[in-house]
Amino acid sequence: MSARRVFAAGLALLLGFASPAVLAHGHSAPKAEATGEKAPAHGRSAESPGSEIFDEAKALATSQAAIGRTVSDHAFRNTRGQTVKFSSYLGRPVVLSLIYTSCDHTCPLIVEGIARALEAADGELDPRGYTVLTVGFDTRVDTPARMRLYQSSRGITRIGWEFLSADASTIERLAAETGFLYKPRAGGFDHLAQVTLIDAEGRVYRQVYGEQFATADLVEPLRQLVYGQHEEATLIGSLVNRVRLVCTVYDPASGRYRFSYAIFFEIVIGAASLLAVLIFGIQLWRQSKTA
Repeated sequence: MSARRVFAAGLALLLGFASPAVLAHGHSAPKAEATGEKAPAHGRSAESPGSEIFDEAKALATSQAAIGRTVSDHAFRNTRGQTVKFSSYLGRPVVLSLIYTSCDHTCPLIVEGIARALEAADGELDPRGYTVLTVGFDTRVDTPARMRLYQSSRGITRIGWEFLSADASTIERLAAETGFLYKPRAGGFDHLAQVTLIDAEGRVYRQVYGEQFATADLVEPLRQLVYGQHEEATLIGSLVNRVRLVCTVYDPASGRYRFSYAIFFEIVIGAASLLAVLIFGIQLWRQSKTA
């Protein structure tokens, strides 16, 4: 076998060995279809005579179709009754949930799930690097005062988490843009249990589904937005963000994210292996020249 073929075979073996290990730490965000899509609030409307049946398949398709769509600069009212524009929250990723405050099961679970996931990521994601918005879509009830009471009753005190109200037309437009379907029913609403992640430019990036979604389902795409797209202007800051994105992993035992040094060992081993292949190839080449 020629020296060139030996070298090529060694290099191919090295790449085939190293690539899966490195990619395993890339932590691409989970696909939306795999995050518990069948979770409408309060069951099915069919149980309520005279109400329209909530079509879960249509709701999921509508939700997925919203990915990549830009959210308009809607006007809301915060818990102090002040008017705030959606654009004031951009420049960083947004975690958006639509709930109604009289919901006694699904909506509280969604809010608790968001709080749990973000608490798990606190050691790795700076809360100032993203915004959380919870919007009440039952416009007859979900006033600023009601949203303030709801926030207080749920014990939400995190920095950067706002509870907002809006008029009916604003809610309709926001729901359409984010792919959130809801239908009135006796005693409440049917809707998809959905959390929407929006990038720093206001585009829908990912949908997370389920009343009790896995922590990683929310945090992984949020990490991608914070460290992948919303980078600091300096080269050093950008490199630091890339390292954080690749080298932090979710630890189910502790329920938190931690820094993993495994990729550094993989890089060292990979570099040493590549160097060994290069040296071996050069030696074979010299031998073939002197033969």
